[in-house]
Amino acid sequence: MGADEDAVEFASFVRARGSALIRTAYLLTGDQQLAEDLVQTALARTHLAWRRLHAVGNAEAYARKVMYHQQVSVWRSRGSKREVVTDSLPESFRADESEATALRLAMRQALDRLTPRQRAVLVLRFYEDRSEREAAELLGCSVGTVKSQTSRALQKLRSTAPEFGLVEEMTR
Repeated sequence: MGADEDAVEFASFVRARGSALIRTAYLLTGDQQLAEDLVQTALARTHLAWRRLHAVGNAEAYARKVMYHQQVSVWRSRGSKREVVTDSLPESFRADESEATALRLAMRQALDRLTPRQRAVLVLRFYEDRSEREAAELLGCSVGTVKSQTSRALQKLRSTAPEFGLVEEMTR
């Protein structure tokens, strides 16, 4: 495969999977611009390894792993200090979308109450539908840590956001 073919294949991959990567990155970061930066970093690294990854068919898994590791690094370097943008414009919506918008905002607030590791574990386990073992590998921790962080995160959501009956459904 030549360089031109690689470029076409990579561009096709970005078009096909870019939106899904952005959604996951948004859940990890809680901010659209940070999510876009995270995906851009992951795609840049994926591009560097494209020939090897494309040959075995795991480019998306590689990009996601880069995102998880990069975000964990950001959390570690930042510590527990979190920046909150306060001068942003409110999200525009139509009247028929108000319920969905309210739910989305409430979910974002609930996720913001979690620690970064708890948030990452929930995203991996319930949004990405990863096993405990897969989540542990992606986060570079033990399965026991994934289990305890999942338990703590769900307990925190139950106590701080009881309006989400989905939390009960997740644990069944």
